[in-house]
Amino acid sequence: MEKITKDQGIMDIVTTHPETLEVFAQYGMGCIGCAAARFENLEAGAKVHGIDVDEMVEAMNAIIEKNAGQ
Repeated sequence: MEKITKDQGIMDIVTTHPETLEVFAQYGMGCIGCAAARFENLEAGAKVHGIDVDEMVEAMNAIIEKNAGQ
C-alpha cells in the first residue's frame, strides 16, 4: 500500500483515495472544490489552514489502512 505524504497534491490524494475526504472534512479543509487544491500539495494547504500536516497525514494513512483491511 502506498502511503500518503505531505508532498503529494491534494487532488492526487483525493482521486487515488476518496476515503480521505472524511479526513479533509474532520480538519476543516473543505477546499476540495477550491482552485488552489488543483495545484497545492497537502503541506501547503494544511499550512494555510493552520493544520498540523504530520497529524493529518497520519489520519489519512490510518483510514486508508483501515479500508484496505476490509
